[in-house]
Order: sequence, then C-alpha cells, then structure tokens
Amino acid sequence: MRRSKGAGRREATPGAVTSPRGGSGRRPAVGGLMAERGGPVLEPGWLLSPAGRPYRDSILHKNRRRVFGLLERPVLPPPLAAPTVTYKLFVSGKSGVGKTALVAMLAGTPVPPTHHETLGIEATTVHWPAKPRASGRPVIFQLHFWDCGDGALRKFEHLLPACKEEADAILFLFSFTDRSSFEELPALMSRVIGPDEENLVKVVVGTKFDLSPQADVTEGDVVAFEGTWGLPVLRAGSGPGLGGAGGGLARVAPLLDALVERLWRRDQIAAGVALEDEGTPPRPEPPGGGGWGRCFLTQIHLFPPRDA
Repeated sequence: MRRSKGAGRREATPGAVTSPRGGSGRRPAVGGLMAERGGPVLEPGWLLSPAGRPYRDSILHKNRRRVFGLLERPVLPPPLAAPTVTYKLFVSGKSGVGKTALVAMLAGTPVPPTHHETLGIEATTVHWPAKPRASGRPVIFQLHFWDCGDGALRKFEHLLPACKEEADAILFLFSFTDRSSFEELPALMSRVIGPDEENLVKVVVGTKFDLSPQADVTEGDVVAFEGTWGLPVLRAGSGPGLGGAGGGLARVAPLLDALVERLWRRDQIAAGVALEDEGTPPRPEPPGGGGWGRCFLTQIHLFPPRDA
C-alpha cells in the first residue's frame, strides 16, 4: 500500500478513521478533540513513565534495544494493541559528520569504531511508542531512517530522488567539530529541498556536541543560524548507541520525541484535528528568497550544554 507524498502511512487498525488528506492511509482516531493551542500534541517523555512501561518493554530485549526488520513490529498483549504509523526520514549531511553514528544511536545498535563512507543507501527501522494527548490510546511510530553517503549522492544522480521519494522529514546534520559542515548547511538545504517539497519536516542536528575541546562551532554561531533560518538546532553526542540502562532509551528519548511530535503535529494540522501554534514570531526568509515553510522545534539537548 502506497501513501501520499509527505504523509505518514497509517496501518489499518480497529477504531481508525479515514485520513482526510486524500491518501490511502489511515490515521488513529484522536477523539475528535482539538489539541491545546501552542502545546504538544504528544505527551513528552511518556515512554519513560510508568504508564509507558509495557510499550517500553516491547522495544527491548534483555535490557537492550530490540532490532526490528522491515516487516517486524513490537508485540503487545491484545488489550494494549496500538496502531502503527510509518514515516520515512532522510538523513543528509557532509561526509564524516556522523550520519550513520546518529542513526545507530537512535536505533540502539553498535556504532562503527572508525569512520567509513556509506557507499549506498542504508535503511534502519526504529519503533518509538508515544501517546497523543487527545487520546487514551498510544501510537507506535515506525521510523525508517534512510542514510546515504555524501560521496555516493554526488556521484549517482538517482540516489537523491530515491532518498526523498515519499519522505516525510529530512535531517540536516553538521558536526560541532567540523566548521565547514556547519557553514555548508544553507547550500546543503538548497541542494536537497525542492520548490515543491515544502511539506517536508526539516530538522537540523549538530553531532559530536560532547567533544567540547575539539569544537569549531560556537554557541554564538548556532544562535545566529537559528535567527536567520528559524530552525532550532538539536544537539547529539558521539557516544555508542548501546550504552545505558534500558537500552539507552533515556539518552535518545528527547530527540525521538521531538521528531515524532513534529511529524504527528504536521499530519494532525492537515487533518484539522490540531491547531497551529499562536504567538510564534514570523521567521525571516532564507538568503536568496524562497520560503522553507515553518518548522519550529523545541530545542533539545541530548547532552548538557557546554560551559560558556
């Protein structure tokens, strides 16, 4: 079953209602209630709470993250069954910024000890349960991260369209230890985003944030970028994806919660069951004109901010 471009594919489940977006997907019913204006449409940190324990256990195996195949999903008792919503996220960035390492950390899989250029496209599936505020029924987000080496993208023209086909979000990565990767972000966004792709959720992530002594990008640089582009920068560390109790969920929960919040809000606004934020100041157009659409993310730190 295919889905309309830029819309998450909803698996058909009891109690679902037909999506008004015009696609063939289905979205879980949200009780007919408008999300509180300006507030999150999903409960932040729900998966780590006592109420989320059964769903948290469904994505763990022996206190480590369970690895799922493309056709697999978490198994829950019938009374706790939850609909699955599928999204595709394309991870882009200069070679060496940590695209593969970030995906491995989010999936809870081993991070390669040394850098090797990704030769083609690597797809990784991450399941992340969350609970809509307007519904008593959780949702399992099935996130397909598509990672492609920058060198391969430049060499083979068909790879970029394949990565963006039916994508719901694009993650633009830079490394805090590589200033050129930060300075090239505007050019990267211009090269990747087309004029007819405004519905894509856009996320900027700074990797290797925990390597303070080696940092080449300052907090002032980040603040200036956020003010110009209206895209708050999320931070991620460089540690392995397997560490920590509970499969390292607490380490990745802020970023994964932020991603599914933005994807779910976009679709709920389009469906007419959530309202856009009020009081958000207008974002200046990027240099050279051409709007990028609104993508206001709450700033997330996967590690404590460095001392000034």
